[in-house]
Amino acid sequence: MRPESGRNKKLIVAFHFQFANEAAWKCDECRKAGLEQKRRCAWAGNTAEAGERIVWGRRQVGVTRCPRSIITAESLYLLDEFNLWKRSAGLPLREMPARVVDAILILDNETRAEMTKASQERHG
Repeated sequence: MRPESGRNKKLIVAFHFQFANEAAWKCDECRKAGLEQKRRCAWAGNTAEAGERIVWGRRQVGVTRCPRSIITAESLYLLDEFNLWKRSAGLPLREMPARVVDAILILDNETRAEMTKASQERHG
C-alpha cells in the first residue's frame, strides 16, 4: 500500500507514523542536513511523481514523500478522537459525526492488524 493522497490514506500514515522514530523526521534537523529533497518534503515544494521510491514505510504502508509533510491536521485530530474513543470504552458511534465514525472504524481495523502482527512476531 502506498498511501499519498486522500483522507483515509493520510489517516493510516498518521496511525503508523506514531510508532516510528519521529525524531529522525524533525523538520529543522532534516533541513540542516539537506534531506528535504531526498525525502521529498511536500513543504519544500516537492511533488509526488509516478514510480518514485518509498522514503518512509512501516508494515504495509509506504510513502514516497516525507510522512510529516503529508499528514494533515485533520488526520491528527481523527487519531486523537480514536484514542479518546478507545479510552472511553467505546462511546456509542451513532452519536458521533460520520467522518469521525469512519476514521474510528479504519483505525480500529489498523489497531487489530497491529495486534495480530505483534502476536505473530512474539510466537514466531
